[in-house]
Amino acid sequence: QVQLVESGGGLVQAGESLRLSCAASGSFSSINAMAWYRQAPGKQREVVARITSGGSTDYADSVKGRFTISRDYAKNTVSLQMNSLKPEDTAVYYCNADVVFNWWSNNYWGQGTQVTVSS
Repeated sequence: QVQLVESGGGLVQAGESLRLSCAASGSFSSINAMAWYRQAPGKQREVVARITSGGSTDYADSVKGRFTISRDYAKNTVSLQMNSLKPEDTAVYYCNADVVFNWWSNNYWGQGTQVTVSS
């Protein structure tokens, strides 16, 4: 059983920073891409940032230049450094990972962590 556990959410004021972390645990061979998604009330879940096994990154236009995704491959963790936060960044943030087993892979989600940015 694979688990993704997020941490680091909270309440901040506009312009401040937060760092989210996600740790994958369980028995598996490796992890391909890892990503952060978010879902605001009444809106669909959207991808925020993604990082491949090779370290390539992609960001949503709305967070480019403010957010940075990174991975610790040895510890199976992914982090999201969020700077210059805006009220519109308020959402539940979810960690996502493509986990590889012997000859198949599966996609997993964390439980989510709330980020609230006040104006």
